This record gives sequence, C-alpha cells and structure tokens, in this order.
Amino acid sequence: MNRIKRFFLWLVLLAFVAMAGLSAAFWYWSIKPVQLSAERIDFQVELGTRPRTVAVAMQKAGIAMNADAFVALARLTGRDTLIKAGAYEAVRGDTPAMLLERMANGDMTQTSQILVEGWTYQRIRQVLRENTHIKQTLGDVSDAQLLERLGSSETSPEGLFYPDTYVFVPGTSDFDILRRAYQAQQKLLASLWEQRAPDLPIATPYQALILASIIEKETGHNADRERVAGVFVNRLRLGMPLQTDPTVIYGMGDAYQGRIRKKDLTTDTPWNTYMRGGLPPTPIASSGKAALYAALHPEQHKFLYFVSRGDGTSEFSENLGSHNRAVSKYILGQGR
Repeated sequence: MNRIKRFFLWLVLLAFVAMAGLSAAFWYWSIKPVQLSAERIDFQVELGTRPRTVAVAMQKAGIAMNADAFVALARLTGRDTLIKAGAYEAVRGDTPAMLLERMANGDMTQTSQILVEGWTYQRIRQVLRENTHIKQTLGDVSDAQLLERLGSSETSPEGLFYPDTYVFVPGTSDFDILRRAYQAQQKLLASLWEQRAPDLPIATPYQALILASIIEKETGHNADRERVAGVFVNRLRLGMPLQTDPTVIYGMGDAYQGRIRKKDLTTDTPWNTYMRGGLPPTPIASSGKAALYAALHPEQHKFLYFVSRGDGTSEFSENLGSHNRAVSKYILGQGR
C-alpha cells in the first residue's frame, strides 16, 4: 500500500513539475520577442475573427506566431473576445503578449491622405485609387450613385469634398474618406453661410461654393483673396461676364494642354465665363476655408479687373484702360 501511495505521490509531483515547466515555457514564450521577416510588418484583423485566425493572419504576414500558444494566451488572459477588427503593425521587439494587448485595446495603425486645395474631383479620385492603404469600393459606382449614397442633391461631385489631411486606419474604404470630406465641406459651408456678408449677389450656399472654387484657382496669395472675390462680386452685380480663365480650362477638360488660345475663349461650354454670364453651373475645384470665407466676405471696392504680376500677387484696376496697361506691363512685358 505504501508503495502505491508513493507511486501516486511521484506521479503528482511529476505532473506538478511538468505543469510548472510548461507554465514557465509558456510565460517565457509570451514575453519573448517574436521573429519578423521585416523591421515592421502590417497585418489586418477582420471583423469577427477568432484568435486562431488572427494568428494565421500574422503568420502569413511574416510574423512567427505559434497559433496554439496564441489561442491559449488569448483565452487565459480573457482577451479572446476583446480583439478588435482593424489594421495593426508588429515591430522588432514586440512579444505575443504585446501584440495581443494591442489588438484588445484597438491600438490600430494609422496613416493619412492629403486632399489639396484646388484639386479637381478627378484628381481626388485618382490619389485615392493610388493609395495602397485605401480599400477600393467605388470602381463601378457612377457619380450619380455616389452622390445618392452621400445624400447630396447636387448633380456633380465637383467641389463637394473639403481639402484637408484625413487620418485613417489602413483598410478604410475610398467611400468612407469621401464621406468624411463631404461632411466636412457641408458643415463648414453651412457655418460660413450663416455668417455671410449682407446683400451678396449669391443666392445659395452652392453658388458660394462655385465662386470660392474660382477664387481658389485664381490666386494663392492670402492678401489678394478677398479683393479678387470683390472683383467677381462687382461683376456679378453689374451683369458683366466673369471672364476667368480657370473656368475655361475646366470646360476644356482633357483638351487643355497648358495654354489657352483665342479659339478656346470663343468655344462655348457651360464653364466658359467669357461666353456666358453669371456663375458656371458647378464648382471647378475643391475650395479651402480661406477661399470660402473670401467668397462670402468680399472686399468692398470699385475694381473690375485684375491681372497676375507674375509673383503670386495681382494688379487691380477700376477700368479697362488701366487694366490694358497692366496687361501690357505684366503679361506682354511692355512699359514700366
């Protein structure tokens, strides 16, 4: 009997030692840096993914991860139900425990995309397509369908997306970024419209957006924006054509090759403000806050003309004679 007791005692002791050894090995594994195939590795966790599938995803990305051990670690720590979908990164020195904690806390990788003032809608779509961190979902979606999904009543997406830096998690869709830019533009436009100067020849916020886009393309000089806006507002009040080259260029589309010819100015398009009065039917680019503010707070003056001095600033004139002299000086290189 004593022999049997001693035998079982030895079995219990051996089991305890084995368990202690396994626990020590498991603990050591959880705090030992994982091997990576690169200095930094990005990996994706899909919605509803279980710990084993997460481990397999890490393995495929180039992270040496023991799937069984990772599942055990997730369950023992109670983090198996806390793992959040998103994009994550592993760097040299990361341990399984650190990676698991990062996913449980939702500490996701972030990147950004800049949308620049003056970009057209087509340019915005192009840069979104070229960003490898953005999930492409709009390939077969028409402009009309996009506007419907955004809840917009406009017929063109041009100018509806606010130029800014958008921080996002890799894997975010192109639609999600456009929706954020659209909502930012709508919010800013509504706020500025409520604070607009009185008696403007602009009937709607959308018309303000159109005028702002022209101002955006006409000058990048901060001190000139509100003065340029004043010129266009004066012309609108008098019923004069706006006669602004950026609208002509926009109407030319792919036919524009860097130079406007006389026949381009006399070729009618909906955006040719030499041929048509008033504002064009849509914006011609995305507008920043400064251009929007200028459109709704134009400088009060008597100028009806302006021409670029070639240094980013403009020369303003009240009558055609003065304007022609400014054109000779700054564009044709004549006079002093």
